[in-house]
Amino acid sequence: MKHTEPNLEPVRLDLWLWAARFYKTRSLAKQAIEASRVEIDGQAVKASRGVRIGERLHVRRGDELFEIDILALSSKRGSAKVAQTLYSESEESIARRNAEREKRRLETAGYRAPASKPDKRARRLIQALGDLDAL
Repeated sequence: MKHTEPNLEPVRLDLWLWAARFYKTRSLAKQAIEASRVEIDGQAVKASRGVRIGERLHVRRGDELFEIDILALSSKRGSAKVAQTLYSESEESIARRNAEREKRRLETAGYRAPASKPDKRARRLIQALGDLDAL
């Protein structure tokens, strides 16, 4: 039996997310599931739940939300090309992620983080400015 062939027996959700390369390790996938960052058909689930072909997953990874449909099952982690054949992402999901990424990029445009932490004098000035707001 090939590991990417559609079969009738379900694969654990944490194992499938790891095989589809959404998370680097199964334990990270399990933590995300337990934190309710992964839903199947809009329902919170457990890591041991079996996934089947045709189910829709909502996977939140950082600031990004993936809406994917399961096309194939796999319990083994393969190359990235093989992992991409396990699911298909909806066009709306791709467009939304790109728009949010662009929005975050524009929000941080022009901002330059300070080179180091403020020294004692700068901290006192910052504190003094903060006290003006209290008046």
